[in-house]
Amino acid sequence: MASGVRLVVPCFDEADRLDVGAFRARLAQDPDLALTLVDDGSRDGTRAVLEELARDAGPRVEVVALPHNVGKGEAVRAGVLAALRSGAAYVGWWDADLATPFAEVARLRTTLEERPAAWLAMGARVQALGARIERRALRHYPGRFVAARVARMLRLPTYDTQCGAKLFRAEATPAGLFDAPFVTRWLFDVEVLARLERRHRDGEGPPPEDVVVEVPLLSWRDVPGSKVRPTDFFRALWGVRRIRRHYRLTRRRPR
Repeated sequence: MASGVRLVVPCFDEADRLDVGAFRARLAQDPDLALTLVDDGSRDGTRAVLEELARDAGPRVEVVALPHNVGKGEAVRAGVLAALRSGAAYVGWWDADLATPFAEVARLRTTLEERPAAWLAMGARVQALGARIERRALRHYPGRFVAARVARMLRLPTYDTQCGAKLFRAEATPAGLFDAPFVTRWLFDVEVLARLERRHRDGEGPPPEDVVVEVPLLSWRDVPGSKVRPTDFFRALWGVRRIRRHYRLTRRRPR
């Protein structure tokens, strides 16, 4: 029976930013964890850093090197397709800056284990008592506006589709879900939900709300050096519009 967790970590120009020590430490602490590191056509020494980590860790770390930069979405998709061939029971994607600490992986996995009908567990950055969510206002409020637009478009009560912590049950992955390229570079998380919605609308699976669960994180922090820029707010709004048109989300669900 398949076992273990394999996380896809997209990397672009991370040579001076990647906390290699944290990755090594987690691999040593958690023998059930494996990594698929994707170099998204980096222009610096990222690929060499990733390959050195893979040499030290052995078969638990795989490097997927893309010949040129294709954007985070396509980097994640390439990594997921490789990870699904590994035989891991759970596959997910995680941000390279470790804004979400590795400790949250176990909480997402536990959620899936406790809910046999669920396929995808999504981390959510909910600022609440008992949680330590350190997010700059410059990112938080525009992000909440985009999140509200996404929830309205999908007609789902999603809170935080853009958190970079996702884990899903590999054997339950809908056939072909990751085969086609994403139409946006950054809103691929939304596209995964849109694809689930389209499959349901076409009579090929349950509605997303039956197989997706959001898990409020206990810890998340803004890491210096983020590639997110203020202009990305407008790109995100344009991306929402592209997704709505591409996946025909204006149509009503069948009753």
